Amino acid sequence: MPDQAAYVDQLAGQLCTRHTALVATLETDLGDHRRRLAIVVRFIHNPAIALDIRQNLARDLQLPEPSR
Repeated sequence: MPDQAAYVDQLAGQLCTRHTALVATLETDLGDHRRRLAIVVRFIHNPAIALDIRQNLARDLQLPEPSR
């Protein structure tokens, strides 16, 4: 339906123009989340920390477990 596609395009345009601050906030939050996840992954793969602790943390967070 061409009318429906035009309607969706119009809504998308309105969201982008009216909610740019919200999109910017979401991008910032996503960046923060990625940084925190990177810290957790470094911890899980740090061989200086006991393997069982790292495996349990990975299991709890549903991340791949370290093998050593």
